[in-house]
Amino acid sequence: MKKIILTGDRPTGRLHLGHYVGSLKRRVELQNSGEYDKVFIMIADAQALTDNADNPEKIRQNIIEVALDYLSCGLDPAKSTIFIQSQIAELCELAFYYMNLVTVSRLQRNPTVKTEIQMRNFETSIPVGFFTYPISQASDITAFRATTVPAGDDQEPMVEQTREIVRKFNSVYGETLVEPEILLPENCVCQRLPGTDGKAKMSKSLGNCIYLSDTAEDVRKKVMSMYTDPGHIRIEDPGKIEGNTVFTYLDAFSRPEHFSEFLPDYASLDELKDHYRRGGLGDVKVKKFLNSILQQELEPIRTRRREFEQDIPGVYRMLKEGSDAAREVAASTLADVRRAMRINYFEDEELIASQAARFSR
Repeated sequence: MKKIILTGDRPTGRLHLGHYVGSLKRRVELQNSGEYDKVFIMIADAQALTDNADNPEKIRQNIIEVALDYLSCGLDPAKSTIFIQSQIAELCELAFYYMNLVTVSRLQRNPTVKTEIQMRNFETSIPVGFFTYPISQASDITAFRATTVPAGDDQEPMVEQTREIVRKFNSVYGETLVEPEILLPENCVCQRLPGTDGKAKMSKSLGNCIYLSDTAEDVRKKVMSMYTDPGHIRIEDPGKIEGNTVFTYLDAFSRPEHFSEFLPDYASLDELKDHYRRGGLGDVKVKKFLNSILQQELEPIRTRRREFEQDIPGVYRMLKEGSDAAREVAASTLADVRRAMRINYFEDEELIASQAARFSR
């Protein structure tokens, strides 16, 4: 069986460091690994509209932002198929058929759906499109016969629901769909990077994000204002590492070579942490170290983005070509699904012949 990846993002804004360490950087590594036969990267605009239906222009404008972030981080159209979800009509039809295989109570039990409903205050008025989000996601994954879905642990319930739908479909209609596996980040910290204010998650609405497209000065300001240990008032005070956003970011981004380059007083992150816990190490010094690391990581991304911004029509052509290629694959899967469900009436010559014989008696 071919090894195929399907992953993507909702275009509700520019991508930030949470996206980068949680999935984007890994996607580039997987794309370049040579281990996968196909890599599909989806800009999930249709899913974004499930809770932004009254503001389609927001989605429309952010598609190009996400595409630029993808390209600047190293996703290569020659190696990955980058496409726009709404341009693949077959996904809607697949989702429609899968709806018959899932109960309302099962959707209500999905932990991710429950959490997202609470976050958006949808408890009393849940849009149907948003409520059926897991079914739509199952359509996306199975349309491209994905074997692997790189995602954070918060998406495990969604992928598991896809697996249930695949098993149900195959048991009713015969072996047709591929059952996917989730691929979690190797670095546990990267599964959910907190916001700069210490909140559990980066959120555009909370204004606690460092965006991949931020200027060097924007990044510096955000790092220097990061939440640390509120009890670490003076340099000599012992400090806490747990819940300290700066050290969480260092866990995610720092490498051994960064110390010799930017902070030669310390041999490792463990040594830096020990000093902070004992006292005698100020937040400013640690933040400056983190800033140096992030600037080194982000500068090549900013440079590539500026280059791609010079040819926006070319970026749209890339998205069109990717969407056309993705649609061919989805159409092939849909044809198999229709055949398995025996609703391919006009292609089934045996059906037509048998009905003709029946009525000619």
